Amino acid sequence: MRVGTCSWADKTMVEAWYPPEARTAEARLRYYARRFDTVEADAPFYGIPDPKVAENWAGRTPDGFRFHVKAFGLMTQHSVEERMLHPALRECRFEVSDRGRVHHPSSRMVDRSFELFGEFIAPLRTADKLGGVLMQFPLHFSALDKHQRDENLGYIQHAHERLEGVRMLVEFRHPSWVADENLMPTLAFLADREIAFVSVDAPQFPDRSTMPPVTAVTAPWAYVRLHGRNRDTYFGRNVSAADRFDYLYTSEELQEWAPRVRELASDAETTWVMFNNCKHDYAPRNAREMAEILADLVEPGVPGAASPDGAQLDLGI
Repeated sequence: MRVGTCSWADKTMVEAWYPPEARTAEARLRYYARRFDTVEADAPFYGIPDPKVAENWAGRTPDGFRFHVKAFGLMTQHSVEERMLHPALRECRFEVSDRGRVHHPSSRMVDRSFELFGEFIAPLRTADKLGGVLMQFPLHFSALDKHQRDENLGYIQHAHERLEGVRMLVEFRHPSWVADENLMPTLAFLADREIAFVSVDAPQFPDRSTMPPVTAVTAPWAYVRLHGRNRDTYFGRNVSAADRFDYLYTSEELQEWAPRVRELASDAETTWVMFNNCKHDYAPRNAREMAEILADLVEPGVPGAASPDGAQLDLGI
């Protein structure tokens, strides 16, 4: 098992978790990488960075460190802000809403997004520091009937081909994907292509509008994302990502996941447990606690199993 957080640079996390000496982006990533050996980079979901950014990430982390990268929004049928578009995407055909968000992108624009995203992650692949690409699909990407399910699975197939050999991690947000009639076809489709099904922990509502904590291994890697259980902010409008996942798990709640992770680990080569409750120091605090709960599954000597937060600071600059 390898454990980490879904951000290392959220503003509230910077303020609450890092020491005053970690003043720069480089210093903070080095500090993080002495305490955990994996992280999710979620910023590329909002806009595709220059490959130099990924090159810097690779250079600031030790051998064996892994970055999982969240796919750009257009790659997973989300709308994105026009102002965040890569210059090359502005040459494609698309529409803009009154709120300044791109919708109805042309197929060429989506395909070009995959090309640019591939260029961005190339330095991580070269440095052997790329984990998987997280394809988190929106709530409207559902499987409410067979036609819709098959059409959307067809898009996943297309995305898998466009990623050209990169490990693909699929997170569904609509619970129809794991409904009784869809669960086995969905998992079989992913397993046939060795696409990892992302298991999630999220707040549960009476109308069952969120994904339940279904666990499954459909690839050599198993992947878990813990979003917290803040029912007040999860579907909130105009809230920041940190506020949406503003939740600190109790020890008892983490213990609920221990047998599930053990089951996943028994069937997978590597099980990744990633905390997305990145408000304040909640994610690194819960990640360390989970690593302690499942210490027998964590490879000895990795940062997630050692180097307590009070260890001597070495920013390595």
